[in-house]
Amino acid sequence: MQGTDQSTTAAAATAPPIRRGPVVAALMLAMALAAMDSTIISTAVPQIVGDLGGFSVFSWLFSGYLLAVTVTLPVYGKLADTFGRKPVLLVGIAIFLLGSLLCAGAWNMAGLIAFRIVQGLGGGAIQGTVQTVAADLYGLKERGRIQAAISTVWAVSAVVGPLCGGVLSGYASWRWIFLINLPIGAIALLLISRHLRESVTRRTRHRVDWPGALGLFLSGGLLISGLVQGGPLRPWLLGGSVVLGVTTFWIERRAAEPIIPGWVWRRRAIVSVNLALGMLGVLMVAPTVFLPTYAQTVLGLGPIQAGFVLSVMTISWPLSAALSNRVYLRIGFRNTAALGMAAAVVVLVALVMLPYAGPAWQPTLVMLLLGAALGLFQLPLIVGVQSTVPWRERATATSSILFCRQVGQSVGAAVFGAVANATLASRLHGSGTDLDAVTGAAHLSEPVRRAVAAAVDHVYAGSALAAVLALLAVLLVAPRRFPVLEEDPQPR
Repeated sequence: MQGTDQSTTAAAATAPPIRRGPVVAALMLAMALAAMDSTIISTAVPQIVGDLGGFSVFSWLFSGYLLAVTVTLPVYGKLADTFGRKPVLLVGIAIFLLGSLLCAGAWNMAGLIAFRIVQGLGGGAIQGTVQTVAADLYGLKERGRIQAAISTVWAVSAVVGPLCGGVLSGYASWRWIFLINLPIGAIALLLISRHLRESVTRRTRHRVDWPGALGLFLSGGLLISGLVQGGPLRPWLLGGSVVLGVTTFWIERRAAEPIIPGWVWRRRAIVSVNLALGMLGVLMVAPTVFLPTYAQTVLGLGPIQAGFVLSVMTISWPLSAALSNRVYLRIGFRNTAALGMAAAVVVLVALVMLPYAGPAWQPTLVMLLLGAALGLFQLPLIVGVQSTVPWRERATATSSILFCRQVGQSVGAAVFGAVANATLASRLHGSGTDLDAVTGAAHLSEPVRRAVAAAVDHVYAGSALAAVLALLAVLLVAPRRFPVLEEDPQPR
């Protein structure tokens, strides 16, 4: 193994330098594809359903994509560490663009859902590999800045995506929300193919753990499906996930090059961040899913105003992340993340204590503060883990973090959805009203509005509990000082 590292370093030393500007531009364009994918389609759902039908299953336009992204993240991470970032990123973008083209030509809802899953298969490669390449290009002192820039892409997409989706579906056709990906992706492909250089030395013939990859894909797929799918199928899906998960674990234990290596679960820094980011995924369900419903049904805001209440978080988050490097370079990754999550706990508790149907500026201010707190929490942990591993392990470590966060979001959606509906049933004396019915209603009585407020309060209380667990993961599991490696030259 040491000889491999030396030969890789030698190859890096003789390789021509990377022009980082064009590569960063390509990374941001590629990430924009994945970031805008769900937000741009959200405002076009009525037009899509009106054209293709399938109202009862349209939620799988989002769930199918999420499933494919989540279960492929670890696979792409391992492939990027084995064969290099460039081929994985190029293939991922190409698959995403193929899925976009197929979505634009979909003839019914079933076909559109299937093609969205194809998009997700490419999106999994984009999300993990973009953040890995960004960490490869920059050293520790600059790594936070570039990761914050990538976070800005998500923030801009959260605001611009729904607007573009509404304009394209209203004045052209919903099919253009997929076709618009093609020129953006083509530019990203061109820039990456021309300017991202790697010279990855092959030590031996690699043995890709395809049985483990298939097992992880199937068990993860059943898990996510069970979490997002209600009704009588849920126990069967979750039970099948457990069985396949045990089988996959047995396969991985015996594989020469497992998809998820054992060291991911043996290193305190990575384990603590995986746990903490998993809890972050759980708590993020409250503002992103339930806050717009609260703003419209309880505060009486319109869709645009309700979207603004949420969007302020996407402004403060990347700004806080961009400034976090000044903090963690002084007090360390662990302490910075703990400071951010402690502030998030206070903010979430404050939101639960807001008066019923108060002025809209109050939840807006809370979301602004929450974004600032979470920007101070997430980025130092990601940069910290990326700085504790060498080049050959960085993609796997990064993908494991993103995988845990995505699974956390799925768990949070299932748990908080059940909590909200149970609260509504209790407050409305089992009238059969659930949150979906409330959201789609034109006019709501005062008892229903108060029931929705109580349901959202319970969800935010659960979100605050998830924040406490994330804080404990950082304080009790994470090392006091992350074992940062000296800067290792990556293959160029």
